[in-house]
Amino acid sequence: MGDEGRRFAGVDTSTPNLARMHDYFIGGKDNFAADREAADAVLAIAPEVRVMALEHQAFHARVVRFLAEQGITQFVNLGSGLPTEHNTHQLARSLAPDARVVYVANDPVVLTHGRAILAREPGIVVVEGDVMHPADLLADPLLQQTIDLDQPVAVLLFAVLQYIPDGSDPFRRVAELRDALPAGSHVVITHVVFDARPEIAEPLVDLYKKMLGDADGGARTKEQVAPFFDGLHLVEPGLVYVRDWRPDTPFLPERSEKAWVVVGVGRKP
Repeated sequence: MGDEGRRFAGVDTSTPNLARMHDYFIGGKDNFAADREAADAVLAIAPEVRVMALEHQAFHARVVRFLAEQGITQFVNLGSGLPTEHNTHQLARSLAPDARVVYVANDPVVLTHGRAILAREPGIVVVEGDVMHPADLLADPLLQQTIDLDQPVAVLLFAVLQYIPDGSDPFRRVAELRDALPAGSHVVITHVVFDARPEIAEPLVDLYKKMLGDADGGARTKEQVAPFFDGLHLVEPGLVYVRDWRPDTPFLPERSEKAWVVVGVGRKP
C-alpha cells in the first residue's frame, strides 16, 4: 500500500473529494493525486479559485470575530471541510473561551477526520447531517447536549448552498433552519456566484458534475442568493463580495476583483 493509501485506510482516494480539493486550494497536505488533478482542472478554467479559497479563509476569521463581539458563544458549522490551522472553535475560543462548536458534515472523509482531530475537548463535537434536513440536524442528541437552542446560535453555511440546485428547494430548508433558531441568532452564508464570470458558469458546473457525480450545483448570481436571507436582518455591509465584508487588512494586488464569492450575515430579529 502506498503512502496515500496508508494515510486514510478505508477511504477512496481514487475519486476527487470536495473537502480535499479545498484543502489543496489553500495549500494543505490532506489531499491525494485524484484531488489535485481535479483541482488543477478547476484552476485551468478559473485560476482565481485559489485566491477565492484564501479570501474565504480570511473572511472566516473576520466573521467569527464579529459574532463573538456580538456575544455569540454557540456555533453550528455546516460544511466545515477538513480541519485546518484556523478552525471555528479555535477562532471562537481565542475570544470567548467558553464557546461551544458543533461541526456538521455528511462527507465520510470529513466526519472521520474531524472526529479524530476536532472532538478532543468538551464543547467541541462533530455530527452527521446537512442543511437539507434541518429538523433531523437540530434533533441530534449530541448537538442538543452541546448547543442550548433557547439561546442565540451562529449557523455557518460556508460554501454549501452553491452545490444544491433550486429544484431541491434549498431556500425552504434554510427558512426551516432559520425558523427553528431563537431570536438574536445569526446565519452566515458564503456562496460562489457567476456575475463577474458568466462565461465560465456552464463549463465549471459541468466539470464538477463530471468529477463528482452528485454535485449538481446551484449556479446562481448575487441577486439569486439574496432570498436565502429572507426573514433575517442583513448586518452591514449586507450581501457583498467576500473581500468587501469588513476588511481588516489591505488587499493584495493579485486578489483585486478576482474573488467572486458573495457573503452575508443575517440576524434573526
